[in-house]
Amino acid sequence: MITLPRSESAKNLHRFYAVHLTPTLFGQWVLVAEWGRIGSPGTVRQQPFPKVDLAQAALAKRLHAKIKRGYHA
Repeated sequence: MITLPRSESAKNLHRFYAVHLTPTLFGQWVLVAEWGRIGSPGTVRQQPFPKVDLAQAALAKRLHAKIKRGYHA
């Protein structure tokens, strides 16, 4: 699981974005993303993919977008 925090005290902004890949029982892969305020339960979304390489490409794209928006590893 990759967790990216984002904190800006001046704006009272304390968020996280967590993402990971997991296989299903039917040979597919699921990109699981969770986000929200640090210390609170987050929102979870799952996106299925037929192949692992497509799921990895979607993961990399999402991570790049979040790092661009101010999240850091």
